[in-house]
Amino acid sequence: MLQKTFTPKRTVCKVTFSIPREWAKEKVHVVGDFNEWDQTADKLEKNKDNWEVTLRLKPENKYRFRYLLDGVKWENDDAADDYVPNEFGTEDSVVEIGN
Repeated sequence: MLQKTFTPKRTVCKVTFSIPREWAKEKVHVVGDFNEWDQTADKLEKNKDNWEVTLRLKPENKYRFRYLLDGVKWENDDAADDYVPNEFGTEDSVVEIGN
């Protein structure tokens, strides 16, 4: 699930990336254009119901991303704004940040 909240001047959008807790046992990272596909950056925290992290992204951009589950399995976001083919024969999720 994606939740977007703009700062008052709309210079930053806080995007909360969230997936169900049962998708992973030990760790989840959100990996994408916004962190140069770094598989160790932007770790989601586990809470009672899900895995979640909030990132500050620049408006007027589209970002490709995927979730890396337990360091071995890639998943897309069920609530992504779009999906686009990638070079690996699968698809990336897309989050669009309007202004």
